[in-house]
Amino acid sequence: MLQRIQTIYLLCAAGVSAGLIFVLHLWVTNEGINVFAKDDILYLGLFLGSALLSLITIFMYKNRKSQFVLGRLNIILNFILLGFFVYLSLNISGETAVSEKGIGMFLPIVSIVFLALANKAIKKDEDLVKSVDRLR
Repeated sequence: MLQRIQTIYLLCAAGVSAGLIFVLHLWVTNEGINVFAKDDILYLGLFLGSALLSLITIFMYKNRKSQFVLGRLNIILNFILLGFFVYLSLNISGETAVSEKGIGMFLPIVSIVFLALANKAIKKDEDLVKSVDRLR
């Protein structure tokens, strides 16, 4: 069913992954230029892939097990994206390329929280269906 709470969580995760990347900058260079995810094809692809996976997960409501697996894959994808950001922020020494880290680097964390809440709700639905099946 589309009117479940996990749909709202997945829509929020898709909104964070696809919408906020164009609003919040990832970092600021020494020249004062804001760098967004759309400026690097790798980050843009990972963010949009995460948003697309969230939208696909919403419409897999008839098969809760695959919906749960897709949610886990999306969490792994966001951890990979977060790993790229941590590597970038730890690998650059001093003021060579990045002057200031932006709030956009924390978007995968927000997306992971929404995806974890959605998976929790999917698991709760699956447990409810299993308990009803036992009564029959």
